[in-house]
Amino acid sequence: MPRPTIYHNPRCSKSRATLALLEERGLDPLVVDYLKAPPSAVELQAILEKLKMAPRDLMRKGEAVYKELGLADESLTDEKLIRAMIENPILIERPIVVSGAKAKIGRPPESVLDIL
Repeated sequence: MPRPTIYHNPRCSKSRATLALLEERGLDPLVVDYLKAPPSAVELQAILEKLKMAPRDLMRKGEAVYKELGLADESLTDEKLIRAMIENPILIERPIVVSGAKAKIGRPPESVLDIL
């Protein structure tokens, strides 16, 4: 099994719970603090493909920056939404666990177990 990667926000309770769940199962995930080291456009596109999600579906719509940047505008392209997430990584839903060709959002944390 490939080593899982978790895109983690240490201040998020769901993210901390998901990381703890992985560690309790004896896994040693690569932990990426995506607020400090956001994924590149190519990496984020690959994550979206593994999640089988559109960029807007991965966005935290309750964040102030979502409203400030007018990201609810349906005419915005996927490229522009991805750029907004890279420039403002707080917009990216968390945590995301990637294992091989699969990915899952840890909400609830147990939902990531089916990709491991």
